Amino acid sequence: MKLQGARVLLTGAAGGIGSAIAQALAKKGAQLALLDRGVAELEPLLGTLRDTGNSAHGLEADLLDHAARVAAVEHAHRLLGGIDMLVNCAGLISFRPLVEEDPLLLERIIRLNLVVPMLLARQVLPEMLGRGSGRVVNIGSTFGSIGFAWFAAYSASKFGVRGLSEALRRELDGSGVGVTYVAPRAVKTKFNSDAVYRMAQATGMNMDEPGWVATRIVTAIEQDAKDVYLGFPERLFARLNGLAPRLVDGGLRKQTRAMAGFARGA
Repeated sequence: MKLQGARVLLTGAAGGIGSAIAQALAKKGAQLALLDRGVAELEPLLGTLRDTGNSAHGLEADLLDHAARVAAVEHAHRLLGGIDMLVNCAGLISFRPLVEEDPLLLERIIRLNLVVPMLLARQVLPEMLGRGSGRVVNIGSTFGSIGFAWFAAYSASKFGVRGLSEALRRELDGSGVGVTYVAPRAVKTKFNSDAVYRMAQATGMNMDEPGWVATRIVTAIEQDAKDVYLGFPERLFARLNGLAPRLVDGGLRKQTRAMAGFARGA
């Protein structure tokens, strides 16, 4: 996909990965509609883009509010004159035992991480299909291929995003509209709690910089990639888990036990 002049709607744009993706897309000449919960959160990113000679539109909406979400997409369409690409990056995570989770938070995680990307894709696809071109980009996770203890809701939601991407790609085959699924491993952003960082340090969990991840996401888009898994050995384990999950059970047992204390104190 050629990004020069491409009209892109990016959710979760104020976050660590989202803002890095926005800057990487801007360098390629994309026109951006950046969506997050508040314009104030987007101001630092918008300022950075302006300082580097790029322009972007900041849009405010609670993605869990149906009317606000629909209106925001319509507004983005008017501002850009159309939408060539949707990047679903907004998300929510929780690190604690499932039995200790707030039921309302569990629902929010599944709705924001999985249901919202479905609804956004459903809203932008008619235009793309009518034009015969476009792309839906879903940002998943290694946790969407390997279910990690203490991240049950997050893992479940990302497994769903991976399944959504696979099914939608097959559904759109031959239409001119593509689907790219990118699964980073852990990333150094404010998305993670202090408990996650303490756990990562104690267990030796690999964590990448947002800029590194964003660069590879943009490369995947340009190459019309279908599935991209970032980081070694995580991408190998993701494949292995699909073939021999019980083998991975044993390989993760020690790490799972080490994570337990951090999760229960989260």
